[in-house]
Amino acid sequence: MHTPSLVGWLLVLLCAATGGYCLTRSRGGSPAQRVTARCEALMAVGMAVMALPASVVPPPVWSPWVFTAVFGATALWALVRRHPHHAVGALAMVYMALAMVGMPDMAGHPAAGMNGMSGMAGMAGMTHSAPAGVPLLTGLLLAYYAVYVLAAGVRLVPGDAGAGPRAVVGAERGACAGPPVVLRACQVAMGLGMLAMLLAL
Repeated sequence: MHTPSLVGWLLVLLCAATGGYCLTRSRGGSPAQRVTARCEALMAVGMAVMALPASVVPPPVWSPWVFTAVFGATALWALVRRHPHHAVGALAMVYMALAMVGMPDMAGHPAAGMNGMSGMAGMAGMTHSAPAGVPLLTGLLLAYYAVYVLAAGVRLVPGDAGAGPRAVVGAERGACAGPPVVLRACQVAMGLGMLAMLLAL
């Protein structure tokens, strides 16, 4: 992916922190909340690994096929269980993994790979690498995640902002008492991370 190392490390930190929290929440709550937490944790770990700067951790040539197998199976599971958002996320991971296969550095120089494309900038006559993937499909995924992040972010805003102090305190306590609100915040963070990774293709 065409991102500087600093951006890659920020994505790794964001996704790793989100995945770690989701793993801690995957043992409690309702069955639906546990399923959501596990799906988000899997996505977060996969995104963190994919965003690792290749200058520090060179990706193996076979890594895109591992991503494709894991998240292809996840997408099928999500479709069977009727979790459309998780299916879209898993298919987006498959798409980015397959796009990595078409990158020149991934095919010929395993040490370059995912987001360590900065070495290409030093070549004579080249300012940046050509985008990977299909522009139309990338644009559709970007539009989906932009709408999702905005909609999910709006749902995080307390609905009783104009109520009295007691109502506001009660709403805040209810929002902080359990994992659903925090899980939704994690989903917003994951959506932002996916937007950044799609823009980096």
